[in-house]
Amino acid sequence: MGACAGVAVTAAAGGASATATTLLPNSPADADGVPFTLTVMLWTVYRDLPFPQRLEKVAEAGYHAVELVDEFKNWKPQDFAEARHKKHELGIEIDGTCGLWIPLPDATQRDAFLKALRDFIPTMHELECTRLIMQTGNNVPGLSHEEMHANCIETLKRGGDIAAENKIDLLIENIDPEENPKYFLTHSAEGLDIVRSVGNPHVKFLYDFFHEQIAAGNLIAKLEKNLDLIDLVHIADVPGRHHPGTGEINYSNIFRKLAELRYSRYVAMEFHPLGDPVKELREARELAISSARSAHAARSFESGRNHESA
Repeated sequence: MGACAGVAVTAAAGGASATATTLLPNSPADADGVPFTLTVMLWTVYRDLPFPQRLEKVAEAGYHAVELVDEFKNWKPQDFAEARHKKHELGIEIDGTCGLWIPLPDATQRDAFLKALRDFIPTMHELECTRLIMQTGNNVPGLSHEEMHANCIETLKRGGDIAAENKIDLLIENIDPEENPKYFLTHSAEGLDIVRSVGNPHVKFLYDFFHEQIAAGNLIAKLEKNLDLIDLVHIADVPGRHHPGTGEINYSNIFRKLAELRYSRYVAMEFHPLGDPVKELREARELAISSARSAHAARSFESGRNHESA
């Protein structure tokens, strides 16, 4: 997630007042006839438009969820209220947001991280959002990789307790070393190991296929082996971070596998459109749905054959 990784290390919206009294539950819609919910990482499209119009464009493309980075950093209470009104009007949820930028591998920053997490929760209430997307931050000079790994686990254990208290989830992701060679968590295998070691259901992994293809590949095998730890996947093709079908990743197979595995969480488009964003988002959505439905059709066919031979 290039945009999250590039935002300044500050929770600019952390002081927003909380007027929303409840958080929306994580309840993926099944209107598309697939097990997962499709969403859009909003930083990739229509950055020059006002926030309500950006939501309208996403809805026009057929999506009912968005993810944020820092679009709300200068909002006042009225702006949050208007955003809630517009997303309710369009039937759109905010399924995830960035907002915390304190490095996890640095134990000296742990207390600051935990305070920032508590401070940011009111903003999540304002957004009616229950998922906080986080990066680990960069390597810490003077610490071994093993020490930084252990520091991430301990910080996330303590953060996970706060998340559980407030009914939110913390998601960490890897960033490939080509995008940021200083970043600590460059491979999903280590990120998944950290999440497994934390052992808190409120701490999960964001599996970004774009970053992992660059870092290591072997995308589907890792998906199959770690499905219980993955709460969100991000979609963009390699190279270029454009829409599925422009590069080397076989997204038809990935969407089909997600359906075969009955992955029931979120699938986020995070690509740079080459042309009309609405058209390309709509085409990516149609590819995801048709590929997932083909997996269902194949299961139904195989079930029928087994029934006939019984």
